[in-house]
Amino acid sequence: MRLVLIGDGESPHLLKWARALAPRVELWAASSRGFLPGFDACLPPERRLALHTNPRHAGGNVAVLAELPRLMSWLRRVDADWLHAHYLTSHGTLAWAAKRLGGLRAQLVGSAWGSDILVAPARNRLMRLLTRRVLRACTLCTSDAHFMTERMQELGAGEVMTFPFGLESLPPPPGPKSPWRCFANRGLEPIYRPERVLLAFAELQQAQPEAELVVANEGSLRRLLEAQAKARGLHVRFVGRLGSEAQAREYAAARWYFSLPESDSTSVSVLEAMAHGCLPVLSDLPANRELARAGAGVLIEGEPLVPRMQALLPLADAHGLALHRWVAEHALFPPAVAGFVQRLHELTR
Repeated sequence: MRLVLIGDGESPHLLKWARALAPRVELWAASSRGFLPGFDACLPPERRLALHTNPRHAGGNVAVLAELPRLMSWLRRVDADWLHAHYLTSHGTLAWAAKRLGGLRAQLVGSAWGSDILVAPARNRLMRLLTRRVLRACTLCTSDAHFMTERMQELGAGEVMTFPFGLESLPPPPGPKSPWRCFANRGLEPIYRPERVLLAFAELQQAQPEAELVVANEGSLRRLLEAQAKARGLHVRFVGRLGSEAQAREYAAARWYFSLPESDSTSVSVLEAMAHGCLPVLSDLPANRELARAGAGVLIEGEPLVPRMQALLPLADAHGLALHRWVAEHALFPPAVAGFVQRLHELTR
């Protein structure tokens, strides 16, 4: 079965899909930008097309659509069974247009990433129309949360497979942790509300003066956040963007993990934190409520937060082990992709 990934080849998320799919299908890939070096290990250069544009999730990607003739010509030569688009309002539109205008025999499969379903269709009528057309054209879709699946079906999707965009491998069971060591690693951008993380931590530090917070990642708000933390006398270290090994060490050391965005689906970072036995403190969103129902030890943002954290602490080790087991049973990526590929085989004409 020949499958073409269509997405942003400079995204680690698309690379993760490529690593999972490469042993199971004859994999090709078209990127709206370039390709991360990691693609070299799972996909030879002769099976790749880099369009070298700069797509924006907010829309207005005329430069991407201008490359449509080049993409159609390449796809005709590939003659794939499936075009697998990632992020539906941009790459999904590109795949749909290539199939419709290029006379391709391939079927469409679309993987939603979150804001392409939860945010973009609400921006304007055109984005909503494009999202509907792409979803209706897909033989199969994937979603990483049940509430997002429902939203996709409201917009016209047919069959949707729902599974977390989970971990590629499971870390060791969690060991001893410092009781009030905290970690946060979402982007330092407004949508992730990092200022709310600082406020929540300030409440914690007032009650537990020994508490400390490590903030990883980068973003436009970093300097402002550093100034706020310093002005408030918070025990916060900003460490920038971390590699996978350094990030794993931070997860392993932290007892608590903060993720408080204003919009999100099931976050890979939250799943990673759970796998390392961190107790997550999450914003009140549908996907996070799904995780809270899955196991004890997941706190949804609300008042009062600190007393609930203090009440959980005596059972923190047990809760951390339980979250590690839950990820092992429900949120590993390779088994989910194996089921996804099996369904594609069943649907292949």
